[in-house]
Amino acid sequence: QVQLVESVGGLVQAVGSLRLSCAASGRTASTYFMGWLRQAPGKEREFVAHIRCSTGTGYYKDSVKGRFTISRDNAKKTMYLQMNSLKPEDTAVYYCASSSTGYRTNSYYTSSEAYNYWGQGTQVSVSS
Repeated sequence: QVQLVESVGGLVQAVGSLRLSCAASGRTASTYFMGWLRQAPGKEREFVAHIRCSTGTGYYKDSVKGRFTISRDNAKKTMYLQMNSLKPEDTAVYYCASSSTGYRTNSYYTSSEAYNYWGQGTQVSVSS
């Protein structure tokens, strides 16, 4: 089992910044990828970014490229999502997730089904 605990989100103005963190505990040695996904009111959960734990290589949804940065501190077993130039359309509940499935393509990890452990979710609201 892996437990994931996210930091508290917040309310920020458009073009502002916010950093989310996700602390992992438990059987983390079997984690290949970690990701951030989000769900806006009335919408399906969608992929935001993922990171390959062994290399720290990130992969992003097109609409957040250049604005969001995913990173991981392996020593602290913590993943981060630095969000800059926030837009009102980034408003959502953000979830961190981990996957114990390895050796798949980047596109595989853009699906919620790729992840078997989830954080509790944290609200990010961006005002215009």
